Amino acid sequence: MKMALREARKGLGRTSPNPAVGAVVVKNGKFIASGYHKKAGTPHAEIHALQAAGEKARGATLYVTLEPCNHTGRTPPCTQTIMASGISRVVVGMIDPNPLVAGSGCAFLQNKGIAVRTDVLAEQCRAINYPFIKHITTGLPWVIMKAGCSLDGRIAAANDRGGWITCEKSRHEAHRLRNLVDAILIGADTAITDNPSLTTRLKGRKGKDPLRIILDSKLRLSPTARMLGQDSAAPTWIFCSREADMEKAKNLEKAGAKIIRVAKGRNGYLDLPRILKILGDAQVNSLLVEGGGRVHGSFLRAGLVDQVTLFLAPLFLGGDAVPVVDNFRLAGAQEGRRFVPQRIRRFDDDVLIDGLFTSEYGWSDQRLNGKTL
Repeated sequence: MKMALREARKGLGRTSPNPAVGAVVVKNGKFIASGYHKKAGTPHAEIHALQAAGEKARGATLYVTLEPCNHTGRTPPCTQTIMASGISRVVVGMIDPNPLVAGSGCAFLQNKGIAVRTDVLAEQCRAINYPFIKHITTGLPWVIMKAGCSLDGRIAAANDRGGWITCEKSRHEAHRLRNLVDAILIGADTAITDNPSLTTRLKGRKGKDPLRIILDSKLRLSPTARMLGQDSAAPTWIFCSREADMEKAKNLEKAGAKIIRVAKGRNGYLDLPRILKILGDAQVNSLLVEGGGRVHGSFLRAGLVDQVTLFLAPLFLGGDAVPVVDNFRLAGAQEGRRFVPQRIRRFDDDVLIDGLFTSEYGWSDQRLNGKTL
């Protein structure tokens, strides 16, 4: 199953809205073949592994990180291929939370006389697919709050002269994270002040640009903004209020942006739950929220953050600097919002703290031995 997990990780960031899945065929204690799901609409991991195994699959054991599907979607049921291959035993990492599967794949195989074992390294198998699990069970994307900040929790100096807070290795890791998610979100202040490209830049290889999301209630973003002039296949969506200026909207649309109008919530900001619903309906499994402080605070106050990724640099910027969370208050909460640390890593002099918030859906109730997205 550890080998199958390694296979599954090869597909991270490329399979949405499907999960990342790996499969391995073993016979008489010897490795035969492996495969992973590469992209939605293409063959699943089991199919790649069984095709590679050929006749050697007869009487063998198939290890797969997620329960094989038993329904026809964009591809045929994997259970039919498994049965035809002559596999005698299937070991499953986790049951598929998809209501179209949800145990039916394992039940079908057992009814056909194939031995089935489930819940092998289930926590690790769940950990690589939190975005899929949340999206398939709630219709909403998995939300990751990411920031690079000083030890006193500041993301920019008071004079806002620019410059990097975190080191080059930390920034590369941040781009690796962009490469894994479906969409990236920032607020209008960050978009205007930093004028970012919001693309993925990885040394030595081409990364995948996520869908770019801007929260800009008054449409203050310029049509000449850098993100709108990128040589990138990823689109830019701008969420604004229903009252936003029509002429500004037309100019931004001419520059290539998609304008989506939403109502404001009780706090006067854009309705974040509605925005997440729109993104979920568009098959966005994972959303990386990169700020700024007001956006981070709004997501935290609404209880919409699932994962926190903070890069801490060894410096202090002082009380006048820009905070990572702006005016963050929780009524009745004496200890604030705690998350469960999953991993702590070092990048030169920076420290990465990555953790999950506990949730009613139960995906962060247990520690995962550092196996996070």
